[in-house]
Amino acid sequence: MLEPLVVFVFGLIIGSFCNVVIYRLPTGESIIRPGSHCRLCSAPLRPWDNIPLLSYLLLRGRCRSCKGRISLRYPCVELACGALYVLLWYKFGLNILFVIYALLTSTLLVVALIDLDHKIIPNTITLPGILLGLGLSLWALPITPLASLIGLVAGGLFFYLVAVVSKGGMGGGDIKLIAMIGAFLGWQGAFFTILTGALMGSVVGVGLMLLGKKGRKDKVPFGPFLSFGAIVFTLVGHDLIRWYIGLMS
Repeated sequence: MLEPLVVFVFGLIIGSFCNVVIYRLPTGESIIRPGSHCRLCSAPLRPWDNIPLLSYLLLRGRCRSCKGRISLRYPCVELACGALYVLLWYKFGLNILFVIYALLTSTLLVVALIDLDHKIIPNTITLPGILLGLGLSLWALPITPLASLIGLVAGGLFFYLVAVVSKGGMGGGDIKLIAMIGAFLGWQGAFFTILTGALMGSVVGVGLMLLGKKGRKDKVPFGPFLSFGAIVFTLVGHDLIRWYIGLMS
């Protein structure tokens, strides 16, 4: 059982880097320099205070220098990334597909939290992601280049039409995000993501209105729901589709 443990630890490390991207990319900061530091007092983190998950527990969620509280999001992102990597390992094993979908899943996690915080989905993530998905469909992904292209165009065009009809109800970032997802997952993955995202978004939106957290006219970022739908499809999408077809037959 050493292999899943190694995968989990690797996921924690990548999750730690994802935290850096989530907090720095929207503000235009470099994701490389300066090194990790406390966001409250700017004190550089010592190597032993920057161990994913473990350091947070040992420090009891507080900065060693200023004793300020460290956001619980840091270990949660690391833990989520580690857990997702283990699930991907269980489904695909250690191979090129694991590497590709680990990259996609990590990217979707970053996109979801940036959109949640800032209501934006950076082009610096989605546009290279679209090209990468198309390129990987030529030799590594379990979909054809045509399926990748159809997923990209169909998903993006559908959201573009929604944006036109709703007069701004759908953002350009969402259009490019679903295009990227379609490039990686094909047309089936794109529409599964849209349906799952819409369902989850409706449930959460209604729940927030019932709790008085949001009004009917308040916008809820859609990126987190699209990211959730794409991750679900990556892990169990084809199984769910086969199960549904079996029910209908």
